[in-house]
Amino acid sequence: MTNEQTSENTPAIQTQPSLTIVGGCPRIYAASLSDYNAGILHGRWIDANQSAEAIHAEIQAMLNESKESLAEEWAIHDYEGFGQWGLREFECIDAIAAVARCIAEHGEVFAGLMGHCSDIEEAHRYMQNGYRGEFESVKEYAETFIDDVYGSDVDRLPEIIRYHIDFEGIARDFELSGDIFTIECDRKVHIFDSNI
Repeated sequence: MTNEQTSENTPAIQTQPSLTIVGGCPRIYAASLSDYNAGILHGRWIDANQSAEAIHAEIQAMLNESKESLAEEWAIHDYEGFGQWGLREFECIDAIAAVARCIAEHGEVFAGLMGHCSDIEEAHRYMQNGYRGEFESVKEYAETFIDDVYGSDVDRLPEIIRYHIDFEGIARDFELSGDIFTIECDRKVHIFDSNI
């Protein structure tokens, strides 16, 4: 993924994220409430990375297979592959399908964004405009940032100064100032610019 420079002080950082979704493709377990109320567990795991209409069709097919005569209502009783985003029992299927598509496109980091942001539009905006890359630590990001923005200036410093730059302190300042926020996935730190 190549990120374009978004401001004078924010460098473009080239990354190739290798994100994986723990548990595989995002999916939901939709259960018939009529069966549940009758003491029967009847439901189906449904791939969420498809259109909302296709998800609704699978839910309806599951309800049609019920032994209960009035199996019309359903709820989400379980889910997986959505990372840090917590689905509710009656989550909007349109939202589930949209988030699943974004997770399939961007990886688990998008699910982490859903846990951080107020809605999918905000998460998508951060993914498109604020993502700075995948790093081992915030310190590594600080080193990359300083090299990209001030590399030629740093190179002109005497070695005694150049080799004693406090990158951990710079990283801490980035976080404490609110200039960046992080999402941790798959033992990596994903950095986002807060100022988009």
